Amino acid sequence: MMIHVGIIEDEQDIRESLRILINGSEGFSCEYVFASAEEAILKIPSLHLDVVLTDIHLPNRTGIDCVEALKPLCPSVQFLMCTSFEDTDTVFKALKAGATGYLTKTIQPSRLLDAIEEVYKGGSPMSSHIARKVVASFRETENNTELQKLSRREQEVLELLSKGLRYKEIADRICVSTETVRTHIRNIYEKLQVNSRTEAINKVFRRP
Repeated sequence: MMIHVGIIEDEQDIRESLRILINGSEGFSCEYVFASAEEAILKIPSLHLDVVLTDIHLPNRTGIDCVEALKPLCPSVQFLMCTSFEDTDTVFKALKAGATGYLTKTIQPSRLLDAIEEVYKGGSPMSSHIARKVVASFRETENNTELQKLSRREQEVLELLSKGLRYKEIADRICVSTETVRTHIRNIYEKLQVNSRTEAINKVFRRP
């Protein structure tokens, strides 16, 4: 198995460090890197990529704008945010735009590789403190009818994710397979989306 990864990052040192990390790890390949959203939008649709790692703070158009433009053109590509932004609104905007996972740049290199593999295999990885923000938003809206669409097990999975547990650790905790955990995470996002990502975010998190 070879996971083909693209990188969208305007800071050259970070961009090259990520490329070296990915290319130096078995099972991963990074042939394409981009310094701007405009360049990525122009070139990525014609490339064979499995996962795209993107920053949010980019010159001109943001990483969120980039994902929103690319996702309809590349529905099979999984977009993984890797950024310094941690505020709740930005997290939800990124998920609404089409991101499948959300990481912060403080993440350890080994965990970053795990997250790339998780998203490739169907998971939705999030840094633990980002997941806590999502859980906190759930608690703030516990009477919301959209939230009630989540099963108890799905809420349990998200709660464990918010504590920093990895997929295998969650699987061991609730006595299911890792693949089942990935399925629960996918179902959580699908249920919250309702008929569209915008409707889900607006209804569940009461965002304007």
